[in-house]
Amino acid sequence: MADTSSTAAVPATRTLPRHLAIIMDGNGRWARKRLLPRIAGHRRGVEVVRSTVQACVQKGIEFLTLFAFSSENWRRPADEVSFLMQLFMLALEREVAKLHKNNIRFRVIGDLTRFEPRLIRLIAEAEQLTRENTRLTLTVAANYGGRWDMIQAVGRMLKDHPQLAAGFTEADLQPYLSLAYAPEPDFFIRTGGEQRISNFLLWQLAYTEMYFTDTLWPDFDTAAFERAIASYQRRERRFGRTSEQVRTAAAQNALPHATEGRAR
Repeated sequence: MADTSSTAAVPATRTLPRHLAIIMDGNGRWARKRLLPRIAGHRRGVEVVRSTVQACVQKGIEFLTLFAFSSENWRRPADEVSFLMQLFMLALEREVAKLHKNNIRFRVIGDLTRFEPRLIRLIAEAEQLTRENTRLTLTVAANYGGRWDMIQAVGRMLKDHPQLAAGFTEADLQPYLSLAYAPEPDFFIRTGGEQRISNFLLWQLAYTEMYFTDTLWPDFDTAAFERAIASYQRRERRFGRTSEQVRTAAAQNALPHATEGRAR
Protein backbone atom coordinates (compact mmCIF):
# COMPACT_ATOMS: atom_id res chain seq x y z
CA MET A 1 0.00 0.00 0.00
CA ALA A 2 1.38 3.43 -0.93
CA ASP A 3 2.18 6.04 1.67
CA THR A 4 -0.23 8.88 2.37
CA SER A 5 0.37 12.00 0.30
CA SER A 6 2.57 14.55 2.04
CA THR A 7 -0.06 17.19 1.29
CA ALA A 8 -2.43 15.28 3.58
CA ALA A 9 -0.04 14.08 6.28
CA VAL A 10 3.45 14.97 7.47
CA PRO A 11 5.90 12.10 6.83
CA ALA A 12 8.54 11.16 9.37
CA THR A 13 11.77 13.19 9.26
CA ARG A 14 14.77 11.21 8.01
CA THR A 15 18.44 12.08 7.60
CA LEU A 16 18.44 10.35 4.21
CA PRO A 17 15.75 10.48 1.55
CA ARG A 18 13.53 7.44 1.38
CA HIS A 19 12.72 8.21 -2.27
CA LEU A 20 15.15 9.92 -4.65
CA ALA A 21 14.08 11.16 -8.10
CA ILE A 22 16.59 12.25 -10.75
CA ILE A 23 16.50 13.95 -14.14
CA MET A 24 19.68 12.70 -15.80
CA ASP A 25 20.57 15.66 -18.01
CA GLY A 26 23.73 16.49 -19.93
CA ASN A 27 24.71 13.36 -21.82
CA GLY A 28 24.81 15.10 -25.20
CA ARG A 29 26.75 18.11 -23.93
CA TRP A 30 29.24 15.82 -22.19
CA ALA A 31 29.92 14.10 -25.51
CA ARG A 32 30.09 17.35 -27.48
CA LYS A 33 32.71 18.79 -25.11
CA ARG A 34 34.85 15.75 -25.94
CA LEU A 35 34.18 15.92 -29.69
CA LEU A 36 32.31 12.64 -29.47
CA PRO A 37 28.90 11.68 -30.94
CA ARG A 38 25.96 12.21 -28.60
CA ILE A 39 25.47 8.47 -28.29
CA ALA A 40 28.81 8.25 -26.47
CA GLY A 41 27.31 10.42 -23.73
CA HIS A 42 24.28 8.16 -23.45
CA ARG A 43 26.52 5.09 -23.15
CA ARG A 44 28.49 6.77 -20.38
CA GLY A 45 25.22 7.78 -18.73
CA VAL A 46 24.21 4.13 -18.36
CA GLU A 47 27.40 3.50 -16.38
CA VAL A 48 26.49 6.35 -14.02
CA VAL A 49 23.03 4.84 -13.53
CA ARG A 50 24.73 1.66 -12.36
CA SER A 51 26.92 3.50 -9.85
CA THR A 52 23.96 5.58 -8.61
CA VAL A 53 21.92 2.43 -7.96
CA GLN A 54 24.84 1.04 -5.98
CA ALA A 55 25.13 4.26 -3.95
CA CYS A 56 21.42 4.19 -3.12
CA VAL A 57 21.65 0.58 -1.98
CA GLN A 58 24.64 1.37 0.22
CA LYS A 59 22.80 4.26 1.88
CA GLY A 60 19.57 2.38 2.37
CA ILE A 61 17.52 4.57 0.02
CA GLU A 62 14.41 2.54 -0.74
CA PHE A 63 13.15 4.10 -4.00
CA LEU A 64 15.06 5.56 -6.95
CA THR A 65 13.13 7.02 -9.89
CA LEU A 66 15.04 8.04 -13.02
CA PHE A 67 13.70 10.17 -15.87
CA ALA A 68 15.13 8.35 -18.89
CA PHE A 69 12.90 9.47 -21.78
CA SER A 70 10.16 12.08 -21.68
CA SER A 71 7.10 12.25 -23.87
CA GLU A 72 8.72 15.34 -25.41
CA ASN A 73 11.94 13.51 -26.30
CA TRP A 74 10.32 12.06 -29.43
CA ARG A 75 11.09 15.47 -30.94
CA ARG A 76 14.81 14.64 -30.95
CA PRO A 77 16.55 13.46 -34.15
CA ALA A 78 15.20 10.09 -35.27
CA ASP A 79 18.60 8.40 -35.18
CA GLU A 80 19.15 9.48 -31.56
CA VAL A 81 15.70 8.27 -30.51
CA SER A 82 16.36 4.94 -32.23
CA PHE A 83 19.70 4.60 -30.43
CA LEU A 84 18.10 5.37 -27.06
CA MET A 85 15.51 2.65 -27.61
CA GLN A 86 18.22 0.16 -28.56
CA LEU A 87 20.28 1.19 -25.54
CA PHE A 88 17.27 0.69 -23.28
CA MET A 89 16.73 -2.82 -24.63
CA LEU A 90 20.42 -3.67 -24.31
CA ALA A 91 20.48 -2.40 -20.72
CA LEU A 92 17.44 -4.52 -19.87
CA GLU A 93 19.04 -7.62 -21.36
CA ARG A 94 22.33 -7.06 -19.54
CA GLU A 95 21.29 -5.60 -16.20
CA VAL A 96 17.99 -7.15 -15.07
CA ALA A 97 19.54 -10.41 -13.90
CA LYS A 98 22.02 -8.39 -11.81
CA LEU A 99 19.20 -6.31 -10.34
CA HIS A 100 17.34 -9.45 -9.41
CA LYS A 101 20.42 -11.03 -7.85
CA ASN A 102 20.80 -7.93 -5.67
CA ASN A 103 17.14 -7.97 -4.53
CA ILE A 104 16.24 -4.85 -6.56
CA ARG A 105 12.73 -4.40 -7.90
CA PHE A 106 12.45 -2.90 -11.39
CA ARG A 107 9.51 -0.86 -12.65
CA VAL A 108 8.80 1.31 -15.69
CA ILE A 109 6.24 4.13 -15.71
CA GLY A 110 4.99 5.96 -18.78
CA ASP A 111 2.95 5.40 -21.92
CA LEU A 112 4.51 2.27 -23.38
CA THR A 113 2.19 2.08 -26.38
CA ARG A 114 4.70 3.82 -28.70
CA PHE A 115 7.45 1.31 -27.97
CA GLU A 116 8.11 -1.66 -30.22
CA PRO A 117 6.79 -5.04 -29.05
CA ARG A 118 10.23 -6.42 -28.15
CA LEU A 119 10.91 -3.56 -25.74
CA ILE A 120 7.46 -3.90 -24.16
CA ARG A 121 8.10 -7.63 -23.69
CA LEU A 122 11.50 -7.03 -22.08
CA ILE A 123 9.99 -4.51 -19.67
CA ALA A 124 7.18 -6.90 -18.70
CA GLU A 125 9.63 -9.76 -18.15
CA ALA A 126 11.92 -7.58 -16.01
CA GLU A 127 9.03 -6.36 -13.86
CA GLN A 128 7.72 -9.90 -13.44
CA LEU A 129 11.13 -11.35 -12.51
CA THR A 130 11.86 -8.69 -9.86
CA ARG A 131 8.35 -8.06 -8.53
CA GLU A 132 8.99 -9.56 -5.07
CA ASN A 133 12.36 -7.86 -4.46
CA THR A 134 12.60 -5.49 -1.51
CA ARG A 135 16.06 -3.92 -1.21
CA LEU A 136 15.44 -1.03 -3.61
CA THR A 137 12.71 -0.17 -6.10
CA LEU A 138 14.31 1.21 -9.26
CA THR A 139 11.76 2.98 -11.45
CA VAL A 140 12.54 4.20 -14.95
CA ALA A 141 10.23 6.85 -16.40
CA ALA A 142 10.10 6.23 -20.16
CA ASN A 143 7.81 8.09 -22.56
CA TYR A 144 6.56 9.69 -19.37
CA GLY A 145 5.07 13.10 -18.75
CA GLY A 146 3.59 14.50 -15.56
CA ARG A 147 0.54 15.88 -17.34
CA TRP A 148 -0.05 12.53 -19.06
CA ASP A 149 0.19 10.86 -15.65
CA MET A 150 -2.54 13.00 -14.13
CA ILE A 151 -4.80 12.69 -17.18
CA GLN A 152 -4.51 8.92 -17.34
CA ALA A 153 -5.08 8.69 -13.59
CA VAL A 154 -8.30 10.70 -13.79
CA GLY A 155 -9.47 8.64 -16.76
CA ARG A 156 -8.88 5.30 -15.06
CA MET A 157 -10.37 6.52 -11.79
CA LEU A 158 -13.59 7.67 -13.48
CA LYS A 159 -13.81 4.43 -15.46
CA ASP A 160 -13.76 2.49 -12.19
CA HIS A 161 -15.84 5.02 -10.22
CA PRO A 162 -18.08 7.09 -12.56
CA GLN A 163 -19.82 8.66 -9.58
CA LEU A 164 -16.61 10.58 -8.77
CA ALA A 165 -17.20 12.81 -11.80
CA ALA A 166 -19.19 14.99 -9.39
CA GLY A 167 -16.11 15.49 -7.22
CA PHE A 168 -13.14 13.56 -5.89
CA THR A 169 -10.28 13.90 -3.43
CA GLU A 170 -6.52 13.33 -3.48
CA ALA A 171 -7.13 9.99 -1.79
CA ASP A 172 -9.47 8.97 -4.63
CA LEU A 173 -6.95 9.85 -7.34
CA GLN A 174 -3.69 8.74 -5.73
CA PRO A 175 -4.06 4.97 -6.37
CA TYR A 176 -4.28 5.63 -10.13
CA LEU A 177 -1.07 7.64 -10.47
CA SER A 178 1.93 5.89 -12.04
CA LEU A 179 3.92 5.92 -8.79
CA ALA A 180 1.06 4.83 -6.52
CA TYR A 181 3.28 2.04 -5.19
CA ALA A 182 5.89 4.45 -3.81
CA PRO A 183 5.98 7.31 -1.30
CA GLU A 184 6.34 10.76 -2.81
CA PRO A 185 9.98 11.67 -3.53
CA ASP A 186 11.81 13.30 -0.64
CA PHE A 187 14.61 14.59 -2.82
CA PHE A 188 14.87 15.58 -6.50
CA ILE A 189 18.17 16.02 -8.37
CA ARG A 190 18.62 17.49 -11.82
CA THR A 191 22.06 17.43 -13.38
CA GLY A 192 23.28 19.47 -16.34
CA GLY A 193 22.64 23.02 -15.15
CA GLU A 194 18.98 23.44 -16.10
CA GLN A 195 16.66 24.51 -13.28
CA ARG A 196 13.23 23.16 -14.14
CA ILE A 197 11.34 19.89 -13.66
CA SER A 198 10.40 19.47 -17.35
CA ASN A 199 7.02 17.78 -16.89
CA PHE A 200 8.44 15.16 -14.50
CA LEU A 201 6.30 13.90 -11.59
CA LEU A 202 4.26 17.10 -11.44
CA TRP A 203 1.90 15.72 -8.81
CA GLN A 204 4.45 13.81 -6.77
CA LEU A 205 7.04 16.61 -6.43
CA ALA A 206 4.69 18.97 -4.60
CA TYR A 207 6.73 18.93 -1.35
CA THR A 208 10.01 17.48 -2.60
CA GLU A 209 13.34 19.12 -1.79
CA MET A 210 15.06 20.13 -5.03
CA TYR A 211 18.74 20.17 -5.96
CA PHE A 212 20.14 21.50 -9.24
CA THR A 213 23.76 21.01 -10.23
CA ASP A 214 25.86 22.09 -13.22
CA THR A 215 27.53 18.67 -13.21
CA LEU A 216 26.65 16.78 -16.38
CA TRP A 217 25.11 13.36 -15.80
CA PRO A 218 28.10 11.37 -17.13
CA ASP A 219 30.27 13.22 -14.57
CA PHE A 220 27.87 12.64 -11.67
CA ASP A 221 30.24 10.46 -9.69
CA THR A 222 30.26 9.34 -6.07
CA ALA A 223 31.59 12.70 -4.86
CA ALA A 224 28.82 14.57 -6.70
CA PHE A 225 26.24 12.19 -5.25
CA GLU A 226 27.58 12.78 -1.73
CA ARG A 227 27.43 16.57 -2.21
CA ALA A 228 23.80 16.29 -3.20
CA ILE A 229 22.94 14.12 -0.19
CA ALA A 230 24.77 16.55 2.11
CA SER A 231 22.60 19.36 0.73
CA TYR A 232 19.47 17.35 1.53
CA GLN A 233 20.68 16.77 5.07
CA ARG A 234 20.96 20.52 5.63
CA ARG A 235 17.33 21.10 4.68
CA GLU A 236 14.50 21.68 7.14
CA ARG A 237 11.39 19.98 5.82
CA ARG A 238 8.44 21.91 7.25
CA PHE A 239 5.43 20.78 5.18
CA GLY A 240 3.56 23.98 5.99
CA ARG A 241 4.63 24.12 9.63
CA THR A 242 6.86 26.69 11.33
CA SER A 243 10.47 25.96 12.28
CA GLU A 244 9.43 25.97 15.92
CA GLN A 245 6.82 23.29 15.27
CA VAL A 246 9.37 21.17 13.42
CA ARG A 247 11.84 21.38 16.32
CA THR A 248 9.12 20.58 18.87
CA ALA A 249 8.00 17.55 16.89
CA ALA A 250 11.60 16.34 16.58
CA ALA A 251 12.12 16.70 20.32
CA GLN A 252 8.91 14.81 21.08
CA ASN A 253 9.89 12.01 18.72
CA ALA A 254 13.31 11.74 20.35
CA LEU A 255 11.94 11.76 23.91
CA PRO A 256 10.70 8.14 24.07
CA HIS A 257 14.07 6.90 22.81
CA ALA A 258 15.89 8.86 25.51
CA THR A 259 13.53 7.44 28.15
CA GLU A 260 14.08 3.90 26.87
CA GLY A 261 17.82 4.43 27.09
CA ARG A 262 17.62 5.50 30.75
CA ALA A 263 15.34 2.57 31.58
CA ARG A 264 17.89 0.12 30.25
